[in-house]
Amino acid sequence: MTTLLLAWAEGSDAAFERLLPMVQTELHRIAKAYMQGERAGHSLQATALVNEAYLRLVDSRRVRWQDRAHFLAMSARLMRRVLVDHARSRGYQKRGGGAIRVTLAEDVALEARDEDVIALDDAIQALATVDPRKAQVVEMRFFGGLSVEEAAGVLNVSPETVKRDWRYAKAWLLRRLRA
Repeated sequence: MTTLLLAWAEGSDAAFERLLPMVQTELHRIAKAYMQGERAGHSLQATALVNEAYLRLVDSRRVRWQDRAHFLAMSARLMRRVLVDHARSRGYQKRGGGAIRVTLAEDVALEARDEDVIALDDAIQALATVDPRKAQVVEMRFFGGLSVEEAAGVLNVSPETVKRDWRYAKAWLLRRLRA
């Protein structure tokens, strides 16, 4: 996948054609992992999330992809944007939208409304002003489904550092969201 990403970034249409099925598979895996925590009947389904993220990724041709993990991190960021944009648009359409389930840890889940998804995004942005790397870890682990090792590779830090950042970020976000 890394070789194809690099070739695509350099203009190879053939690389893009070979990369497309892999990209869709990875995006669908990320979307399914995220959407399984959503309430039944959520108006945005995994396939729609994949399609929206894919459209935004196609516009990212000028990105200098480093490897698969970098691609997944960028995908996670794009999916976060899609989900937050969706929540914001629903908020404008209908106050007090339906509840969704937001899971920040295996043992910590919050029932949340669309405005709470927006609050989560705001909290992640606030965390980014305090510690950008910890906010990136949240994006990669929570939205992108990256493993500790994959996130460590993208951030060029040790897996132990990612584990510490993840623990800190979850506690910081939970405290912020509960306030």
